[in-house]
Amino acid sequence: MSMSKPEKIPQAVIPRLSIYYRALLDCRDSNKVSSDELAASTGFTASQVRKDLAYFGQFGSPGRGYDTENLKRSIINILGTDRQRAVALIGIGNLGSALLSYKGFARQGFKVACAFDSDLRKIGKTLEGVIVKDISELEDEIRTKNIDMAIVTVPQEMAQDVVTRLIKSGIKAILN
Repeated sequence: MSMSKPEKIPQAVIPRLSIYYRALLDCRDSNKVSSDELAASTGFTASQVRKDLAYFGQFGSPGRGYDTENLKRSIINILGTDRQRAVALIGIGNLGSALLSYKGFARQGFKVACAFDSDLRKIGKTLEGVIVKDISELEDEIRTKNIDMAIVTVPQEMAQDVVTRLIKSGIKAILN
């Protein structure tokens, strides 16, 4: 596999890679998969599949398709889910608590490294091995731990303020 570094990859390509990966998970019994098969299982065209993958190098052989396991590993590497990423979780209500205990994040390479809330009843408690900190410590904690991704589960009226603070702190990706 040859990895090329193009100048500009269209933003729409990255979410499609994730969709291709999920389709590849369904190919467990097959060593090879064609762009036509990926297209049929994802709803994209075979041409789109080939074009998207070509941004990152040569993965298959014309007429022979892609090695399923190699393509899965390559997509995981491209998406960065082959390494652990620290995530901040802001808002420890029902949804935040559920996400904090969700084991699927770890399987996808995400670890909730810090959690924040403004509720005094939650601050200082340890949930799933993470100490809930006061929201006032948000910026310092994010900078100290070099966190660049956050999950926001606060009420709507607080969301914009939290997102603004996160961006000023250096957060590059926000899930809501």
